Amino acid sequence: MLREFTCIMCPQGCDIQVEVKEGKVVSISGNKCPRGKEYVTQEVVNPMRNIATSVLVEGGELPLASVRLTRPIPKDRIFDVMNEIKKVSLPAPVKEGQIVIPNVLGLGSDVMITKTVDKA
Repeated sequence: MLREFTCIMCPQGCDIQVEVKEGKVVSISGNKCPRGKEYVTQEVVNPMRNIATSVLVEGGELPLASVRLTRPIPKDRIFDVMNEIKKVSLPAPVKEGQIVIPNVLGLGSDVMITKTVDKA
């Protein structure tokens, strides 16, 4: 099966064609740098994603604090991780860099605050 991707690894945005058989990459063409090949191979074999969202803050100057993952997780686990993040409600203050959920679901990624929210 032939699949097409637009590479997001550098500003060139190469249109890359990938031939896939039985879940394995057979050939790759169209990438202008090695990062394109790495990106497409990852997307075919084990797609990974990052999450940026927010958590509730009780008694804060803002009702929410932004969070993100410290490293990408498998794409098929996004909804599982989001369900864990939805359970979080923190008392103010929260500080940028604070880990909210260490090693979420055993995936090797932490949920981390990205914006400080002080007490109201």
